[in-house]
Amino acid sequence: MKRILAIIFFAALLNLAGVKAQTSLKISELLFNPASGGADWLELYNPADTAVSLADVRLVRWVGDSLGRFYKIDSTVVAPHDYVVITTDAAFVKTAYTVRYPHKVVEISSMPSYNDDAGTVIVAMNDSTVVDRFDYTAAMHSALLRDKEGVSLERRSFELATNNPNNWYSASSTSGYGTPTYANSQSTEFLFRDDEFTLSADIFSPDGDGYEDQLDITYTLSDNTLAANITIFDQTGRAVRHLCRGQLLGAQGVVTWDGLNDSRTRCLPGNHIIAIEAYNTAGRVQTVKRVVALTFR
Repeated sequence: MKRILAIIFFAALLNLAGVKAQTSLKISELLFNPASGGADWLELYNPADTAVSLADVRLVRWVGDSLGRFYKIDSTVVAPHDYVVITTDAAFVKTAYTVRYPHKVVEISSMPSYNDDAGTVIVAMNDSTVVDRFDYTAAMHSALLRDKEGVSLERRSFELATNNPNNWYSASSTSGYGTPTYANSQSTEFLFRDDEFTLSADIFSPDGDGYEDQLDITYTLSDNTLAANITIFDQTGRAVRHLCRGQLLGAQGVVTWDGLNDSRTRCLPGNHIIAIEAYNTAGRVQTVKRVVALTFR
């Protein structure tokens, strides 16, 4: 009887404090391939307008097709629209990454081991109710990455399904390859991913010999409503060719540069910067730059 009364009293306290006993926590970011000597870490996000207690939240090992061992976190409370990071080595996380809010890193004695190639992340309540699940693979990382060690996978949108593979991408290099305790670098405030624009070559030679005479800028976009300005700059920073001015891109396509400037004469050899400025009807703008070497044989 005393135990029942204690449970009722604890639930009442949570309600009075505006802290939810049940939760809609979402998986936000995952490091499953840490640098040597490091540890895995998992970031959770609270999308609710009320705080969430982790007292009854568990990380769960996925064994075959069923829930395995449950790992208790602690009684940390996650504020509305805020983040928490869970790891077995808080010192590693704070040293290896820019951690804006160190108090939001929670260290626990043990947690599920997340394999480097593929695995499943399960967040559940202690009564086995699954809160969120993420089936990840290393293939979700950017194809441009040569080394994926130490690079986290970030969720792009909390509106899209967790297990939508297009909803995940490598943390940006400018963020230090991970954003524990704060908003993801690859969130949907970004209009496109780094590898959605690719060049056909790093070097091309528009000399009419039939070999690499033009450069193809290929794109495959998840957002087919974007327009773009694509401008070529020489190594002095001078704009020499405007390939696109406000062109609606569509879902996929190719823009070609023949090595000529706006006056239709051949550009000088050397490195050139391709600046791609994409924007949408809401006025949001994102720019990416690529470098290509123009040579003559």
